[in-house]
Amino acid sequence: MRKDLIPVIVNIGFGNVVSAARIIAVVTPGSSPMKRLRDEAKKRGKLIDATEGRRTRSIIVTDSDHVILSALQAETITQRLIEVKEHESLVRTIKHLEERESVDEETKG
Repeated sequence: MRKDLIPVIVNIGFGNVVSAARIIAVVTPGSSPMKRLRDEAKKRGKLIDATEGRRTRSIIVTDSDHVILSALQAETITQRLIEVKEHESLVRTIKHLEERESVDEETKG
């Protein structure tokens, strides 16, 4: 990981957070394939229940093959991820402009 990048986390409910960079998918839990995914993750010891006892409303799949259960709607988590990506893009743009400004000042001086 580059030193200038700060890990960005996404709140998935009840103070639980996940690294945005590690999320592969956010899906709804109702279908049979998603129920199988959940059951298989539990057998492998890769299931994380972050629902705080509430009903599971979304399933988050990570690049480490963990399956995380959340009580938040998939749409809510997806919107939070979009906001994170927009923020990251804005930060990169500002850094790029600052670097250009710094180079311009060096060439003038």
